[in-house]
Amino acid sequence: MGASRYEVFCKVVELGSLTQAAEVLGYTQPGISHIISAMEEEFGFPLLIRSRSGVRPTADGERVLPIIRRILSGTEQLTQVVSAVKGLDAGTVRIGTFTSVAVHWLPGMIKEFQTLYPHIEFSLWGGDYHDIEQWLADASVDLSFVTLPLGGALGASCTAIPLHEDRLLAVLPPEHPLAHLETFPLEQIERNPFIGLLENSDHDVRRAVRAAGVRPNIRFSIKDDYAVIAMIEQGLGISIMPELLLKGRSQNVRVIPLENHPTRLIGLAFAAGVQASPCASRFAQFVQQWVARQTAAEQKNSAGG
Repeated sequence: MGASRYEVFCKVVELGSLTQAAEVLGYTQPGISHIISAMEEEFGFPLLIRSRSGVRPTADGERVLPIIRRILSGTEQLTQVVSAVKGLDAGTVRIGTFTSVAVHWLPGMIKEFQTLYPHIEFSLWGGDYHDIEQWLADASVDLSFVTLPLGGALGASCTAIPLHEDRLLAVLPPEHPLAHLETFPLEQIERNPFIGLLENSDHDVRRAVRAAGVRPNIRFSIKDDYAVIAMIEQGLGISIMPELLLKGRSQNVRVIPLENHPTRLIGLAFAAGVQASPCASRFAQFVQQWVARQTAAEQKNSAGG
């Protein structure tokens, strides 16, 4: 069975369900159970905790999971190298991404890339910054869009490529008393109800407000970016959000540049401790070219042609 059983184990952990993993991978549920049981018998310890709410890895299962993911990554790299030797460009690239990139960049990127390399496939993992850092650390993904700099041990172990500087903007209800301003003073977030993302999802804004020496009057915290916009539309507070995220979603809010012009730096990072596969490296090169073209086109349009 080879590495396929490891793929089964990882998919069960990812989905938290034997039944869902069976559906995705094309197995029967008893077949999935048999594969996991055979692995547990071979390893000599339980890998999963089963409950009414689903399944999750045991402590020992958590310990072997990063190693199993690296084995799968190595197997995929071998497949891609063999394909490259044969003159083929084939394989799967696992990409981690956050909302703004997933909505406004990736669809166009992938469509154009696959016209050049139709046999390279993608597995997309969407989450917040905390999710992405975990996926990079345990090699669940080959590469991921991130905001730079990466902190701690992850920053030291991941190779990262800067891509685009994205403005952070104030977002207000249209009827807000300060909606007439041309630039927004950051200190006003201390005096107005503020709607923010959860702490581990909001590195960019927190860096900006710390640098300005202000403390937001946080009234609501939520994980979903577009839910923040919906709450602002209802007049529940103000927020600070990246310009890329707001593209096409600012009709019912007032978007104002911040006085000190803070930004976030979007980058692309390779998984820690794993050599990049040929397909992942090829896609990373394409992403740099694609973003550079997009940025140049936007700058030309903003300058009036």
